[in-house]
Amino acid sequence: MGIVRHRRDVTSAKPSRRALLQGAVAALVLPPGGLLAGCTVLSSANVRLDAAAISVRPTLLVATTRKPVNDARAPPWFGTERASGLNLARAKLVPPEEGRFSLAAIGLGDWSLASIEPVKRINDLIPSESEQRDLLIYVHGFNQTFETAALDAARLSDDIRFRGETMVFAWPSKAKLFDYTYDRESAMWSRDALERVLSLAMASPGVGRIHIVAHSVGTMLSMEALRQIYARHGLAVTERFGAVIFAAPDIDMDVFSSSLERMRPLVPNITVVTSTNDRALAVAGWIAGGMTRVGAAEKAQLEQLGLRVIDASAEGWGLINHDLFLSNPDIRQVIRQAVDAVAPHPS
Repeated sequence: MGIVRHRRDVTSAKPSRRALLQGAVAALVLPPGGLLAGCTVLSSANVRLDAAAISVRPTLLVATTRKPVNDARAPPWFGTERASGLNLARAKLVPPEEGRFSLAAIGLGDWSLASIEPVKRINDLIPSESEQRDLLIYVHGFNQTFETAALDAARLSDDIRFRGETMVFAWPSKAKLFDYTYDRESAMWSRDALERVLSLAMASPGVGRIHIVAHSVGTMLSMEALRQIYARHGLAVTERFGAVIFAAPDIDMDVFSSSLERMRPLVPNITVVTSTNDRALAVAGWIAGGMTRVGAAEKAQLEQLGLRVIDASAEGWGLINHDLFLSNPDIRQVIRQAVDAVAPHPS
């Protein structure tokens, strides 16, 4: 439930508290020398050697069940209503300027969305190439416009220095605080469309590993789609999927654990980012009749299910603490390491 956005990294946390999360990062088996995300390497042409693919070629792939507005030729591109079918597009982005005197240099630069180019087929988005490229799919949460979801996908991909293609799966959200029920039902309605996107990506010769980062209500949608695609394809799914990150998952614990049982071979791929002081999930649990949401559960309870768990409770110093995967650099390191830890898919 993306009620409040925290775009600035929190750098004033107490060292003793930050050490808790840093220890969790180390548990993910960091490579010698640590993460590249923690350093900036420049070439002689002042180009960052570990730059994300999206910063070099600022294009975002789009799959959405939102109804287009004005044929998606101008903002808001895709609206809040449910479309009659799946829409595919390519979004052209404008990255933050990297110059010494730019706004980005003082932390005020940001991504923006320039245009949308609708396409007909998944192969138009991901053409066959001699070298496969991994695919990162971001599934947004509650209370999001299409544009905020798309830009969050771009920021995330850039922050974790992802080297492959990045896609946003945008489901219909009213983008209003008190329309939680509509959003939740729209997310569930979109599960077949997300399964189709995953199936098409698996069948595409240009796609290597498929990684998923899902947030809040988007985790419920992603879990349902993964359960469906595993029922259809079985162990072939484990060969094609890489990291699956559930950030602040807004899912009932009983529903979550029963779904895991149906796709047990995928469990080692899953990392859950939790926070027991996530106030948005506290409200969601109250709406759900007092049932604890997965993203607010105790770490030990989730680890018993065989999951990799990052407890970010000590990192949440904001009012809501629901989108730490975007605002906290240590958690972004965890996501990057989870993606990097998966061996490339053999071509």
